[in-house]
Amino acid sequence: MINLSTEYAGLKLRNPLIAASSGLTNSIKKIKQLEKAGVGAIVLKSLFEEQIDSHSEKLNLTSDYPEASDYINAYVEMNHVEKYLDLIRDAKSSCNIPIIASINCYKVARWIDFAKSIEDAGADALELNIFLINTGEFGDRYLEESYIKIVREVKKAISIPIIIKMARTVSNLPGLVEKLEALGVSAVVLFNRFYQLDIDINAMEITSGPVFSHPEDFSETLRWTAITSGYVPDMNIACSYGVHKWEDNIKGLLAGATAMQLCSVLYEKGLEIVPEMITCLEEWMSQNNYKSIDEFRGKLSYSNIPDPALYERAQFMKYFSNHK
Repeated sequence: MINLSTEYAGLKLRNPLIAASSGLTNSIKKIKQLEKAGVGAIVLKSLFEEQIDSHSEKLNLTSDYPEASDYINAYVEMNHVEKYLDLIRDAKSSCNIPIIASINCYKVARWIDFAKSIEDAGADALELNIFLINTGEFGDRYLEESYIKIVREVKKAISIPIIIKMARTVSNLPGLVEKLEALGVSAVVLFNRFYQLDIDINAMEITSGPVFSHPEDFSETLRWTAITSGYVPDMNIACSYGVHKWEDNIKGLLAGATAMQLCSVLYEKGLEIVPEMITCLEEWMSQNNYKSIDEFRGKLSYSNIPDPALYERAQFMKYFSNHK
């Protein structure tokens, strides 16, 4: 009998498919539909500090009194946070799969406050959706130091597993993941998809770019999953960026991932893609005589192939030397 169970961030999952944080995980109705479809865990839509502040600013436009502004800010934050905590409680009471909360902040104090409340609400784990870009005004170590500072402070405040959603712009990803592991991080997600932008050349303004990832984006995720899992073998990794086909799940697991986060594909193909992916994974395992995921996970990671350079420049030279 095929066993699809896996362990991710200390959580037992019935299969490695996780519904990533998105608009598809922002209500109890949608969450229950995802569980019924067959996912192994759910990451709730992120609680954004910036969104709370933006809402406060809109309500404060007509207020000239500091006391009123303070009251409005406190009320808005409490309202947003309490709704999020209710979602956690409802999901935990209604579902039998792990519920992972997600937060995105830019002030360290908020990371800590939100994390404490989320743990108290009963979330099984917390994904820190760290969304940082070094625009050049900071030093070379800005991103790395920011990750470490946030994790160190949040780790002091909560005891549930901490998962870090990583940016593709980190210069030394395996080195940073190794440091995060030493700080007690239970898993990392590769990668955070930054919001895309575009320029409207007629209106002369910045506009939003493509919302969804593309299948070709998965190649970079695969490369860094293999390299990172090779250098930091005990760290749980979830592939997230560019997962669109059932084959991607197998490739990610072979590269060393423990789980696969689904987002764009759920929007584009619907929830029925989940049981289809599960069936295809089971059939592939059966055809290759694997009874459990652990039997093949990491088989093609950076540290387990004869020539690790295939994940580096050698593959580039091999391809372009024959390209006309």
